[in-house]
Amino acid sequence: MPTITTLDVTGMTCGHCVSAVTKELEAVSGVKNVSVDLNVGEASEVTVVSDDVLPEDALRAAIDEAGYEITGISTHGSAEEFSQLADTRSEVYAGTSHIGSGSATAVGPVGISITPREDVDAATLASADAPAATSGGCGCGGCGCGN
Repeated sequence: MPTITTLDVTGMTCGHCVSAVTKELEAVSGVKNVSVDLNVGEASEVTVVSDDVLPEDALRAAIDEAGYEITGISTHGSAEEFSQLADTRSEVYAGTSHIGSGSATAVGPVGISITPREDVDAATLASADAPAATSGGCGCGGCGCGN
């Protein structure tokens, strides 16, 4: 099962820093992927994916070799990561659906009203689905495809 290790790395300020950290971490045995979220002036988040838990001393040595410092480290499996994502999604969408409660709309995560297609009248759907009246039938206005 894949393991995700997150490192908080200080001192990174540019793309060269990202490149140096990435190169050193990719040389650590077992590392499959490295991604860096550069945060100038604060700790950057470096995510390392591997098949197994990586030795912390090897990660610290790689970051040290690149010229930076680890200020925090956490490791978890992909199952835990997916569980956290599912929990976050549930929190975002919790209580936002009003379908089946007497109302025919749902509210998206940022308060956008969503009306199910079956609740829109036929005339509105016909005008929305019809190709635009342009020289080409597809609505682009110039291809002349006739669709």
